[in-house]
Order: sequence, then structure tokens, then C-alpha cells
Amino acid sequence: MLGAQKRGPCLILGILQARTSSTRLPGKVLKPLLDKPMLARQIERLKRCRNLDRLIVATSTERSDDAVVEVAQQEGAPVFRGSLEDVLDRFYQAAKAHGSSHVVRLTADCPLTDPTLIDDVVQLAIEHNCDFASNDFVRSYPRGLDVEVMTISTLETLWHDTSNHQDREHVTPLVYAHPERFKIGSVEIEIDLSALRWTVDYQTDFDFVTRVYQALYPANPEFGMDDILRHLILNGEVRIFDRTGPDGC
Repeated sequence: MLGAQKRGPCLILGILQARTSSTRLPGKVLKPLLDKPMLARQIERLKRCRNLDRLIVATSTERSDDAVVEVAQQEGAPVFRGSLEDVLDRFYQAAKAHGSSHVVRLTADCPLTDPTLIDDVVQLAIEHNCDFASNDFVRSYPRGLDVEVMTISTLETLWHDTSNHQDREHVTPLVYAHPERFKIGSVEIEIDLSALRWTVDYQTDFDFVTRVYQALYPANPEFGMDDILRHLILNGEVRIFDRTGPDGC
């Protein structure tokens, strides 16, 4: 439930970037996942976040992304349209248009995203007055559960100081290249799950996500990371090693 936990005057804006022109798997955000577009499934999950005051979909002004707008509107998510390639500008202009103190960066190729984890990163950013918080600085979560939270002033700094075209497409590389410029918060877990791939870039990724949804969604539409891990372990699809264990695995 968006904004269920009140934190005072802060407005936490979730921005979900989505486009149809992926080069590795074109149109992936519209591919049907249990009879609904993958984008719709992710919006459904993100609506369960308690620490987001508002969720919008940021897509491009290209005609090819009209279908993204249609899906978002059907799911009740406001849409902002901006540059296709300058994603950093798209984020910045979306944040300015909606007004916010913090922006949560999310990508539409992560239909297994975990609302509880998003809430945890937002809470860390707020409670510790971070310029930027994420679970990526020390990567321990599966790829596809990535969360980045930044103040609007940090986003403005990135928008102003990032000149490299590729960096502007990926929004936040400047933070990782120059962490000394920001007060950074990091969310990690004890067991290293970073080798697990839960994002969708290729057809094999989408096939994996489809199997997870088929196995878990009918009985529990609100399944989270722990439910996925339990399913994978029970079905012999993954082994988990504690990186702090005696064998150093």
C-alpha cells in the first residue's frame, strides 16, 4: 500500500523506467507474464511498498512507447515521458514535475522486485539522512532486486555533473565512481546471493521468471525473495553458500 507508513513531510517518489526498445530482448516489458504484461506485474508488486508515497512510470516520447503508457494507465500508474537515451534527464524532469524530497530508481525488467527490500533501503536513507542509499555498493542480493534511493539534491547534482552519454543513460555511475562526494548508505545480507540472476535481459531470463510466477503466484501473489529462494532450493535449482563461513565460500 503506497505511503501506508507516514514519515512526515518527505515525499518519496518511486520512478519506474520502462521502454520497449531493448536491444537484447525487444518489447520485454510487454511480454505476457501469467496473461498480463511484465510491466503490469511489476507495478502490481511495487504498489505493495509501504515507504513509497507515489509511483510513476517514466518512459520515452517515442511512439514505440505508447504501449508502455497504455499499460501503466491501465494499472493506475501516472506516466512521465521524456528523452529515450538521456534517462538521467528523464528522471530529473519527472522528479521536478511531481515534486519530491527523495527519488527511488527502479527498472521495469525486474518483475521479481521485493517491496520489503525497497522499503528497507528507503528507511535507511531517511533515518540516516543519506544522500544516496542502495543494495549495490556491496552486492549481495540477486541481480534484479536492485534499489537506489537518492535525495532530489543528489539527483540534481548527477544531472548537472554527468556529461558522459553512457553514464547519463545509466543515471547513477557518478555516485559509484566518486563515493567520497556523497553520504552513502548500503543495505546488505549475510549470505552472498549476488550470483543469482533474477533480472530479464534475455529470453532465458524471462523463461525463468515465468516458471517462478507459475509456481508461486497462484497460491501467494505477494511472494517475496524468501519464497523464491525456498522454491529454488527445494527444487534443486540453486545452492546457497554463506560467504562468511569457515570454507570461505
